[in-house]
Amino acid sequence: MDSHGAGGKPLVRDQEDLRAHFGKLSPLAEKKVLDRVDKFCRDFIALSPFLVLASSDGKGNADASPRGDAPGFVAVLDDRTLLIPDRRGNNRVDTFGNILASPGVGLIFLVPGINETLRINGRAEICQDADLLTPLTVQNITPAIGLKVHVEETYFHCGKALMRSKLWNQEAQVERHSFPTLGRIIAEQTAAIEVEEAEKTMEEAYRTRLY
Repeated sequence: MDSHGAGGKPLVRDQEDLRAHFGKLSPLAEKKVLDRVDKFCRDFIALSPFLVLASSDGKGNADASPRGDAPGFVAVLDDRTLLIPDRRGNNRVDTFGNILASPGVGLIFLVPGINETLRINGRAEICQDADLLTPLTVQNITPAIGLKVHVEETYFHCGKALMRSKLWNQEAQVERHSFPTLGRIIAEQTAAIEVEEAEKTMEEAYRTRLY
């Protein structure tokens, strides 16, 4: 079997091969990882209206879920603890189910207009503490549950991915009509509902059931 990949480099089969392929980690990249939420992390979280939350179940099956609200919707309880309120969604509760089986999580915070992102890794638990959740009330609706994240690693990620993708570039945005609505997609994928009814249901949900 060929033991070399593209460009004649050895195939990556273990951690040693992996490091050999990419080269030595720079001291700066290693030292930038913190074990706490410092002032720069706090300020970034306060500006962030959106994050992606990665989790996995007890068997290692991975899942990534979007979370979004007004900037600063994630509460920084202290230098090593965050609280993510649960807003109204599709009720699949995949993330909560994962946390019960395997508490490790990874977060990526984004701020519109800033190419760098903030990555936070840690362990999460379900929070139902009314004293902690009440300050996260929006439109007179207090979240009944949330995720408390015990921070283990924080670091800022360079902006190359967002720069390449032109994510914040207005000219790169596609016209909404160039891709089907979620209602149409669900109707055609499931064959369980008519397109018109599915689109009407989604429009109603977006209009009246954000919280």
